[in-house]
Amino acid sequence: MPTTYFYSAWLRRILLLPLALLSAAGLTGCELFEFSPNEIRTTEEYHDLTRKNLDALAERPVPGNGDTLRFIFTGDPQRFYAEADELVASVNQQRDIAFVAIAGDISDFGLIREFRWVHDKMRRLHVPYLTVIGNHDHAANGRQSYQEVFGPLNYSFRYAGTQFVLVNTNGREYDFNGQVPDVGWLHSQLADTVGVRRQVVMSHVPPMDEDFDHQLEKPYVAALASSPLVMMQLNGHRHGFSETWPYEGAIPYINSASFQKNRYLIISLWGKREFKLETVYF
Repeated sequence: MPTTYFYSAWLRRILLLPLALLSAAGLTGCELFEFSPNEIRTTEEYHDLTRKNLDALAERPVPGNGDTLRFIFTGDPQRFYAEADELVASVNQQRDIAFVAIAGDISDFGLIREFRWVHDKMRRLHVPYLTVIGNHDHAANGRQSYQEVFGPLNYSFRYAGTQFVLVNTNGREYDFNGQVPDVGWLHSQLADTVGVRRQVVMSHVPPMDEDFDHQLEKPYVAALASSPLVMMQLNGHRHGFSETWPYEGAIPYINSASFQKNRYLIISLWGKREFKLETVYF
């Protein structure tokens, strides 16, 4: 029996040694360990980022003279971390910018560590940033990870008389089940126009794309047309900039360049329908 006791005590000391070293270094805490690449838990600094950025935006007066709203539009940062550093440095040199809008595919494999890596880049911005979920963000446990780090898949906010409606349009990731995008929710958001001068809708997959649920294409476009205040539809997914006027040219569909393209847009809005697009290379 003494031999058995000696072995158990020795083994216990060996097993506890790493924890003792971590404790001495001030690094204890279960949040440090990711037992699976599909882990979806994270710490408070990487949690609920959409709400935190919206709170920060609400506290900011409209930059400039207040008549024109200017924001950055970009998309698909997936894996392009060096380009993210360059984008942040460029955006921080721009004047009178309210926020940065990122049109999805924050991650490539839906891993929570990818969301954290991108946030570590974006947190250096001098302005808040807001995202919408992309198809790559759904990979593995990505949907849950996105919700843990950022928040709701569909949400809207108002700033400077403008209502921004951000919609999950990644229909293929739901096997084209007729429920994504949530057209009913989109209708309800666009119908609430009290105090709104104009509306902008942003999603990842554009409705004319093969990854959009085809049975919802017409209802989605009809929802946009139901409000005369909708100025434009912003999308990512295709990695290259484009401005098209499909669906009888009612509104422009503007696609963002990916981070990899080393360019982004400054979008300026004023009046009810007036806007300007400026391309910035970095």
